[in-house]
Amino acid sequence: MAADQRAEALARRIADAMRASDAAQAGAGVELLDVGPGRAVARLTVTERHVNGHGVCHGGYLFLLADAAFAYACNSFGVPTLAAGADIVFLRSGALGEELVAEARLRSEVGRSGLYDVTVRAGDAVVAEFRGRSRAVPTLAHPPGFIPDPPADR
Repeated sequence: MAADQRAEALARRIADAMRASDAAQAGAGVELLDVGPGRAVARLTVTERHVNGHGVCHGGYLFLLADAAFAYACNSFGVPTLAAGADIVFLRSGALGEELVAEARLRSEVGRSGLYDVTVRAGDAVVAEFRGRSRAVPTLAHPPGFIPDPPADR
């Protein structure tokens, strides 16, 4: 198997293990659509449980969706990674019934620190922009159920 295929397969295995043990995302209805090294796409359809007192998607759910895509992207390389911080800018409301899609991409990585941008869209309209800062924590355990690759033969 080529190196790029191994990297894609690793990202998928990690995402599967993360998804299986993340009750917050499951409870909110976040779905993983795609994942690969340094990238991920997640979706949330706005239902009654997601709306605030103004009848639009609560900002906390927008943040959770963007953060989920960020988490899958920054953990995709095989080293346990946590958020060191994140900011979000809400550009428009998410309406009841809308399908929101968050696309995360690695922007820069230096040592154990990473910088990721996540765009949340409803169709072609940008709903929010999220910037996440990650920190690799090699001493942290992988998600339950994740089995790392055996060492490569040399």
